[in-house]
Amino acid sequence: MKFKLFEKERDLKLLKRIGITIVMIACLIVITNEALWWLEDEEYYSDEYSYEEGSYENCNVAIIDLKGFLDTDFYEEGDVGSSDIVWAIEDAEISDDIKAIILDVDSGGGYLIAGEEISNALSRAKKPTVALIRSIGTSAAYLSAIGSDVVFASKNSDVGSIGVTISYLDNVKQNQMEGLNYNQLSAGKYKDMMSSDKPLTYEEKLLIERDLKIMHENFIEMVAEKRNLDIGKVRSLADGSSMMGQMALDNGLIDYLGDFYDVRQYLADLIDEEVVVCW
Repeated sequence: MKFKLFEKERDLKLLKRIGITIVMIACLIVITNEALWWLEDEEYYSDEYSYEEGSYENCNVAIIDLKGFLDTDFYEEGDVGSSDIVWAIEDAEISDDIKAIILDVDSGGGYLIAGEEISNALSRAKKPTVALIRSIGTSAAYLSAIGSDVVFASKNSDVGSIGVTISYLDNVKQNQMEGLNYNQLSAGKYKDMMSSDKPLTYEEKLLIERDLKIMHENFIEMVAEKRNLDIGKVRSLADGSSMMGQMALDNGLIDYLGDFYDVRQYLADLIDEEVVVCW
């Protein structure tokens, strides 16, 4: 009997050791996966701006991409962060090798504050700056572009769209059909304003439209200032619609019609040397 009891105790100890070993291996796998994810993440971000800070090799013009939905930071796939672009502009500014900066734009816009940050960073730059609008440069992306010294676009580029929107879809009727009730628990009359699960009240709509009008006017003023246009003219264009390249040129929203080759020629004449772009 004692022998059998001893065997049971031995088996229990063995099982305990096996259990501890399995837990340790599982923890090691989790830690390893996290480390690999971090390395992949670092590699992803480093691919976007692969040069070292303030240091470029065998090139004299920095090209910075503004492609995708414009936000203040990178939050999800398809976003482009103004913080990254501002950093890249400032980094090109401190490099002795870089003689000019190109902002390569292909974006329908995003958040107004993100566009303002990029636009102001370009305006602060002492080196020549050029924005090249490819397929589209509208809304906050257009605001970003006009911080540069000159703006190029194709005759077939979509330009402008001076306006703001925060339109959204609500689920109220769908929730009612599915038997779902919205329980409002908030302190502050407007705290859960624009919740997709409740109707927008008339007062809330007035409040939102008030802020939209303020942002719209700010946008108009920035365009007028940065493009050196009469504010009345900009206001007449600021209906939220975009226009093609030739019309944008005729209305003073861009400076030249052209492509990347034309931008290179422009900068070559300006810096008086062959342009070698840092991709």
